[in-house]
Amino acid sequence: MGGAAALGGVSTLAAAAYFARKILTPDQLRPDDTEILRVEGDTVVLGESPETVVPGRYGLWLDQGAGHARVGGILERDRVRGEVRRVLRGVDYGTLRPGPARWNQYYFGSPPDQSLGLESHNVEVGNPLGPMPAWLVPAQDSGRWAILVHGRGARREECLRALPALHDAGITALVPAYRNDGDAPAGPDGHYGLGLSEWHDIDRATRFAVENGARELILFGWSMGAAIVLQLLDQSELRRRVSRVVLDAPVIDWVDVLAHHARLNSVPAPVGVLSRMLMAHPHARRLVGVQEAVDVARTNWVARADELRHRILLIHSLDDEFVPVGPSQALARARPDLVDFVPWHIARHCKEWNVDPMRWERLVADFVSD
Repeated sequence: MGGAAALGGVSTLAAAAYFARKILTPDQLRPDDTEILRVEGDTVVLGESPETVVPGRYGLWLDQGAGHARVGGILERDRVRGEVRRVLRGVDYGTLRPGPARWNQYYFGSPPDQSLGLESHNVEVGNPLGPMPAWLVPAQDSGRWAILVHGRGARREECLRALPALHDAGITALVPAYRNDGDAPAGPDGHYGLGLSEWHDIDRATRFAVENGARELILFGWSMGAAIVLQLLDQSELRRRVSRVVLDAPVIDWVDVLAHHARLNSVPAPVGVLSRMLMAHPHARRLVGVQEAVDVARTNWVARADELRHRILLIHSLDDEFVPVGPSQALARARPDLVDFVPWHIARHCKEWNVDPMRWERLVADFVSD
């Protein structure tokens, strides 16, 4: 009996360590998830999936990222055949043909000058880990800068959707990479810190902005990028330069997000709890592969709501399947004096702009300009 209990305990520990590693390890392979069935003139027919049936405009990575195309609204849906016909808005590079592809919410698949026709410069942000690349998009007001932070497993292109509204408002934009995102050097252990380590890299980006003339900073964060931004607001010496913050589909509380993903993956609740304990315990870091403990309790901004000092525009879809909306709603209730929560519908995760770009850009333009 005792042996069976011990074996069960070892099994639970191994499962918890595996789940923690899965969360903290960057995805080296991004598998195709969409099937291109036919290309017919200015339309493309895709296999039906939870992504391809959502209205709006999106991108398709082709040939494992060697190409990129943009698709628009749904023209026809054949539920019997499992097909969705959408507008083809353009092929940026590569060849669009039947076969596998990967859906993305970025819509734009190239640097700002190519995607948007905006003047942009490739710059490097100094960092002890090595130079971090960034896109600098100058605008009329060189004293107001926006720093845009992409999410976990995403690319800098995720942030491009915000650039037209910022450029029209005369705000210079900086889109930096950060450790382990594929563009920047890896961190010391090659694992995510869920914002608890990455904020140092974005802090370096804010310093770059200030050294190059920024008097006021506006921070943007998508998904885990929001968790990074919130840590920066808590710990950076430059947080007083920040005037306001825009968070899109934000991770407000990693405990809630990880519990959600444990349920999605049929991970027993005790295993999920133990995985978070292993992340946070300094003596368990070898089990989960990190150099420093990752204490997700420090990312619970509902519990820490009284510590917030900055105005926040919080955009989040009520049907977000990846980062549940509950903590965003709770934060807005806790700090109505600072947080302007704007719910979206149908958009799923980080696709609010895609579903209604005019509304998204109007909200952001009004928020950064008032």
